[in-house]
Order: sequence, then structure tokens, then C-alpha cells
Amino acid sequence: MQNKSLRPKQAADLLGVGPATLWRWAKQPDFPKSRKLSARCTVFDQDELIAWRDSKIAAGGK
Repeated sequence: MQNKSLRPKQAADLLGVGPATLWRWAKQPDFPKSRKLSARCTVFDQDELIAWRDSKIAAGGK
């Protein structure tokens, strides 16, 4: 099965935060890296975001 790529707004919605918070979290070293598809198109891997979110929940918070 193919991994799904999410635009920043979709990624923020998946994590339950706003786009500004998503970009703030993206500066953290353990946050999944974004990928630039072109100069104006950045995506995040859905599976990586879910794994990151689940690891934060298991650790007891965000």
C-alpha cells in the first residue's frame, strides 16, 4: 500500500492543531520531516505523522 502524502493543512488537521503549531513542531528534531515536491508544494507522510503522534501519546503527552 502506498503512503499518503498530506499538505500542511491536512497534516495539522490530522494532529488536531493549527498550521502554525504544525510548523512550530516541525522545527523539533524528532518531528517527521516534510518533503518539498516543488517550490510551492510541501507534504508530510501520513504514516510518519501517525507514528509520531502515537509515540507522544504513549510517552504521556505532547
